[in-house]
Amino acid sequence: MPSPSNRCTSRRPEQSVAAVFDSYPRPIKAKLLALRRLILDTARTTDGVGTLEEALRWGQVSYLTTESKSGSTIRIDQVRSDSSSTTHEYAVYFHCQTSLVETFRELYPKLRYSGNRAILLNAADKLPERELRHCVALALTYHRDSRSAARRK
Repeated sequence: MPSPSNRCTSRRPEQSVAAVFDSYPRPIKAKLLALRRLILDTARTTDGVGTLEEALRWGQVSYLTTESKSGSTIRIDQVRSDSSSTTHEYAVYFHCQTSLVETFRELYPKLRYSGNRAILLNAADKLPERELRHCVALALTYHRDSRSAARRK
């Protein structure tokens, strides 16, 4: 696994995150590492986000804005089928009690979603980078933007 950027820290040993990445089948691992780079790069280039914490939450690699508290947690993982077998799908998960996925559906109706909690992606498809960067930036600034809107009222 590539070493985290200087804007990414982890409270848990990095080996646990690396072990999760290493546990995926090669095509899924490659896609999730590309997604990781996209999340870290988006955080680095989005004003007000600050340093991300990369950690495990619910056994999934997660990205938290613990320094700035500007955003909602983002998790990434391979999608599991109902029979606990793995699939060729992976997902970006968001807190289900936010309006994030609802917003993403309005902005990007061609993406695939799972309820109000995830964007679904297929390992055989090209990563929809432009759309995902925007969605990730919205998640990383969700609380900052909510607080700003509350102050304007």
